[in-house]
Amino acid sequence: MNEINRLSEFLQRLTPLSRSCLLSELERLELCGIDMPGSAEIQARLRAEFRKDGSNQARATSPSRYFFAPLELLLIDGAPEHANIGRISRNTLTPIWEWICRDLLPTMARDYIKAINDQVAANNPKEVLKTASIFQTKVIKVLENTLASAESTEFARGKLAQYTASRAAFDDVRKMQHVLRAGDALPKFNEKLPEKIAKFDDGQVAQITAQLDAFKKAHPEALPYALTLVARRLKTSWQLVRLATKAAASKSAADVAATPYACVVPMVLDRLDDKRLALRVALRHNRVLVARDLLAEIYDTEHALKIRIDGIEASEWGVRLQQLMDAIAALVSAEVSRFPSNVGHILGSRRLRSHDTLGGKLSYLAWKGRDAVQDGAAAFRKLIGQT
Repeated sequence: MNEINRLSEFLQRLTPLSRSCLLSELERLELCGIDMPGSAEIQARLRAEFRKDGSNQARATSPSRYFFAPLELLLIDGAPEHANIGRISRNTLTPIWEWICRDLLPTMARDYIKAINDQVAANNPKEVLKTASIFQTKVIKVLENTLASAESTEFARGKLAQYTASRAAFDDVRKMQHVLRAGDALPKFNEKLPEKIAKFDDGQVAQITAQLDAFKKAHPEALPYALTLVARRLKTSWQLVRLATKAAASKSAADVAATPYACVVPMVLDRLDDKRLALRVALRHNRVLVARDLLAEIYDTEHALKIRIDGIEASEWGVRLQQLMDAIAALVSAEVSRFPSNVGHILGSRRLRSHDTLGGKLSYLAWKGRDAVQDGAAAFRKLIGQT
């Protein structure tokens, strides 16, 4: 009881913003796989204060929520250290906001917070959005000046480090800058996308590629975020790789890497890593059925990458893919080994690798046959062109 009382006293001595940052930090460490003794009790108490539903998802206060609204579709609940091209960790928003308010633009931030609270109280949503937009523009301009030199960039990085131990959080500041600089271009691009893309066939790939080409021409820095919006519409994340393979001269890893949308391959690998982390959490909490579904998706992604990109094993993508699959195999092996060898484990079932079944092998042969026809046609067109 004394320890609980001391803990309560310690937390109450912190400012509300510091307690919110502490909660984000503890969740970040947990997502990184770092176990902190007593962390669960502290997180429970802080969530009760800041998140009335007790959820693990960070909720921003009204002024910061309106400021970060353009990022909403790009936010994920992962650790900042986790690679996420085109996405931003929700856990970095609290320290970034505190950095903006205390170091980057303290006076303007104070005026902004008051203005937002006044407009919210007056139930004037249009003025709320206008006020947020004006402050976003001010932050963009200050960031452009701050990040103009290596010296000022390092100084800003050091200031942000006072609010989070994550070394990758500053990357999210740059991402935020790119998104805010794009203005309403990303929301407009998002509105033009189909609500759901159940089948990412050649026609859909061509249509989406045309939209991406136009967007990229006007906002090249914001392209990864537009790709993230596309990925949200797909049935399975690995389908995103078709934007690169369809545009490539051949299926070789080198040709795919030469396309304008080669960045989708590491994006797919990022999402594979998401599943690895989710698998670890599911196994830790004995959610075997959730783990089974995740593992099936993981195997499907691995198979899709290997059959759509020839020679991927020898590329940097292939090295990372193998590292991920080795880590996943270690998780599965540790789980399966908890049971006697004569007891079958659902995670050890061959059915999870659907491509290893008879139907999967027939589909693979069909793919190879189609590739042979397409490669032959491409070679013929090239020969005709040369003659």
